[in-house]
Amino acid sequence: MRDNIIEARGLIKEYPMGKHNVRALNGVDIAIERGEFVSIIGPSGSGKSTLMHILGCLDTPTNGEYFLDGEKVSELPKKRLAAIRNRKVGFVFQTFNLLPHLNIQNNVEIPLIYAGVSKKERIEKSIGVLERVGLGDRLRHKPSELSGGQRQRVAIARALVTDPAIILADEPTGNLDSTSGGDILSMITDLHQLGNTIVMVTHDLNIAKKANRMIKIIDGLIPEDGTIA
Repeated sequence: MRDNIIEARGLIKEYPMGKHNVRALNGVDIAIERGEFVSIIGPSGSGKSTLMHILGCLDTPTNGEYFLDGEKVSELPKKRLAAIRNRKVGFVFQTFNLLPHLNIQNNVEIPLIYAGVSKKERIEKSIGVLERVGLGDRLRHKPSELSGGQRQRVAIARALVTDPAIILADEPTGNLDSTSGGDILSMITDLHQLGNTIVMVTHDLNIAKKANRMIKIIDGLIPEDGTIA
């Protein structure tokens, strides 16, 4: 029996634009098993960002059902959705989304603060994940004192700190040079080999092929979904 961490059926997402609605997703079905490494690829305007927002519990569909880790989340109110997002999803964004006035340890602690974790446990967990990504000696550094690759490592540490059900990486190498980007992709691959479920959104075919399975989305539909040899 399949152990689906993500299961969505008939996802439709419409946005109002003037007197009309624009449909970004047009009935998407998707299932991802626990422990998979999946890339979602599509050109600008294909619907991949909309799909990412729904899978990451940042938004809800206009119609259709979405189950995350066995829980139906497609119709939840914003407050409940935010709680699930904080607990179940670790985000790695192209632009890092770090708070510039906080040091990197404090940045990594933020999801744990929202989760109500004690200060002692927050310190232990944040230091532990920063050591895992090779930044245990930079705890008091601000994001501006780090390279782009190091900032993305902080973002990965922040994604890991809550032990999420899935890690959702949105163009994780988009703002990095080729060397730093390769290092980040290697780290994401290593996380998958440790048992993490990874969903990576990208427009770059070469990056998408680093996953074990690639889902193509075009015009709000999924024409291709298959294992990468």
